[in-house]
Amino acid sequence: MGWLEPLLYAVLLWLGLKLLVLLVNLFSFPVLRGGQDGPFPEVSLLVPVRNEAHNLRKTLPGLLRQEVGEVLLLDDGSTDGTAGVVETLARGDRRVRLIPGRPKPEGWVGKAWACHQLAQVARGEVLIFTDADVCWREGGVGAVLDFMRREGAGLVSVYPRQVTPTLLERVLLPLIDDVLLCYLPYPLVRTPFPQAAAANGQVMAFQREAYCVVGGHAAVRGEVLEDVRLAQRAKARGVRLAVALGDGWVSVRMYRSYAEVVEGLGKNLIEFHARSRWLLLLSYLAHLLAYTLCWPLALVDPLWLWVGGMGFLERVMLGLKTGRDGWEFLLVPLAPLLSAPIYWRSAQRRYTWKGREYTR
Repeated sequence: MGWLEPLLYAVLLWLGLKLLVLLVNLFSFPVLRGGQDGPFPEVSLLVPVRNEAHNLRKTLPGLLRQEVGEVLLLDDGSTDGTAGVVETLARGDRRVRLIPGRPKPEGWVGKAWACHQLAQVARGEVLIFTDADVCWREGGVGAVLDFMRREGAGLVSVYPRQVTPTLLERVLLPLIDDVLLCYLPYPLVRTPFPQAAAANGQVMAFQREAYCVVGGHAAVRGEVLEDVRLAQRAKARGVRLAVALGDGWVSVRMYRSYAEVVEGLGKNLIEFHARSRWLLLLSYLAHLLAYTLCWPLALVDPLWLWVGGMGFLERVMLGLKTGRDGWEFLLVPLAPLLSAPIYWRSAQRRYTWKGREYTR
């Protein structure tokens, strides 16, 4: 087998470690459950919006069913009729305000600037930042608040359940959960080490005092991964962090085309590789070998069947934790092939998001 032998054992070791972490998280990673009954007058639901009319038609009714004190939306220069959608759906609901955003200052990422403006006008003792494409089931805020209370947390972040109606989405978007559940054992989140942190900007709930201690979004104004950086800052300043899966309470359909998937995942991927293009390349080759090339290599050495089988097992276990269809494990060999443009996009020095161009 020659030079392939050390590769085989390296891949087996890597997949074995991932499976071990996933097994720990299968039993320890929290999932939102039913929570407190409202009303919750001290809670502010904060939503940055930029050309989100198509999403708000579906998601705003769920936000309005939450028994909170206020629902604030920051219109960050929308040109697609977002304001009209909000006005139509929220007519008569005095809790809702659509706030016109101010021009983005130099050095700020658009979302961080929008969230900063929302926090400045919010009145709640709990600030829940959520994206416009996130669907909240009635009682979702209660589930988040109950989890926050039980964990004694100053910051709670929730990973919504991925809604994936197309084959492409089923192949690629579970990789988000894979990164979370296969690399960070949840018990480490409860330690004081700042680097052992995870967060998802789609849902972040702060006690107001904790938000101020962290420095708010102003402290991460230029960060692409502002959510993870906020979580790390929170732990570094003694704020208790808790993370949960959204289960049926919070869900999201992030993208609706391959181009959106490439642009959306591509803007963040290199951040998880220490902004190193060499690490990015190594990561892609490792995934290609472990999940795709293992099958033709099994014709050379049957031991590669163990590699392929471990990849399938990983996806089955991941689906059990996140509530995905069991048959999706068959899609695993396609993921590295379809993710090649994502890696390529992430290696570029410039990227565009929500109509704005940024330089890494």
